[in-house]
Amino acid sequence: MTVRPFLPYTDRRLHIPAGPVTEVNETVRMIWDDMVDTMDAMPGVGLAAPQIGIMLRLAVVDASEKRGQAVRMANPEILHESVQSRSHDEASPNLPGVFAQISRPRAVTVRFLNEAGEIEDRDFVGLWATSVQHQIDHLNGRMYVDHLSPLRRKMLVQKSAKVARRG
Repeated sequence: MTVRPFLPYTDRRLHIPAGPVTEVNETVRMIWDDMVDTMDAMPGVGLAAPQIGIMLRLAVVDASEKRGQAVRMANPEILHESVQSRSHDEASPNLPGVFAQISRPRAVTVRFLNEAGEIEDRDFVGLWATSVQHQIDHLNGRMYVDHLSPLRRKMLVQKSAKVARRG
């Protein structure tokens, strides 16, 4: 397993949709394993493949308290979202040193290909739901800052660039 480097916010791959996964094979499973290692090293509660330069619709989410409960998803899509929303501070290693409070549906039902290559529908609530939606945004070429006003987004991107330069 490997901890992979993150693309910087300015990398164009973070701003375009990822391609579909045609089958869950050994290569996909190896990518998922690297993604879990990378997510755990952040530490974070989710990771989408484009964040590390892999332009496939792959995501991992683990919002468990103990860790080790990662859900591996290929081609995730939201089937249903709750009317009730939940606000949470979101951040991304692709835009280090900044965060913003984002409001998203509190619960979602998601369909995806699981580790066995089977279609699975699963309900996610709370932080799990927030993370799944955050990862699906990445797969669609969006980041959490895209939910903000243009001025707020520009301020966060500039602040992150300063943080990155200070290293």
